[in-house]
Amino acid sequence: MAYQQQHLVHGGVFANFFHGLRSRIEHRLAQRAETARVYRELASMSDRELKDIGIAPGSIGDIAREAGAAI
Repeated sequence: MAYQQQHLVHGGVFANFFHGLRSRIEHRLAQRAETARVYRELASMSDRELKDIGIAPGSIGDIAREAGAAI
């Protein structure tokens, strides 16, 4: 009986570890997807369109990374 309780405790620790790992991976994938989405959207705009919204063409990558990190 004591062994069974110990085994369940260890199973809980591993389950929590893998749940946390999965959550971190899913969050990182969501960040990468948002970064890519923002980058594609801004990169598809002309220099004039970017200028109209106050973005320099050279800063598209930085803006996209910031948007991904904000998730």
